[in-house]
Amino acid sequence: MKVDERTWKGVQEHLGFNDEEMKKFRENPRNEDVLSKTAVMVNKTIVAEIIESHGCDSGHKVGDKIYFDGRGVSLLTKLGPSKICIFALHSVALAIPALAELLYAGINPNEMRFKRFGCPDVGIKCGGWGHIVMELSMEDRDKLGK
Repeated sequence: MKVDERTWKGVQEHLGFNDEEMKKFRENPRNEDVLSKTAVMVNKTIVAEIIESHGCDSGHKVGDKIYFDGRGVSLLTKLGPSKICIFALHSVALAIPALAELLYAGINPNEMRFKRFGCPDVGIKCGGWGHIVMELSMEDRDKLGK
């Protein structure tokens, strides 16, 4: 799908690219492919739900959810807990590109086989403090009810 000139100009302004940088950006066919799918991703939300928690210093509990925009580049702070563990974010940040890549390839990201990620704190049994496990999913933004 072709990206129109208005979209290219908007991307240039958003990223703060000069004309030379934008020319280089446009020369990469992958960028046009990704931009052509942006409309789909804008209507998605990536959700990291806490499915196990014990001794979490940040207080994450089972059922808590951390939300990201559909591209996975922005944490949606108004939707999730007021305090989020940086180590939990680190774990999820390693997995979010895989969700996006599946969507770009036309595959349902919720079919990802390995979608659970843990906090790097190993928990009390292994000499740490606490531990959480999160499961990732991609949801339609309008179905979140938020």
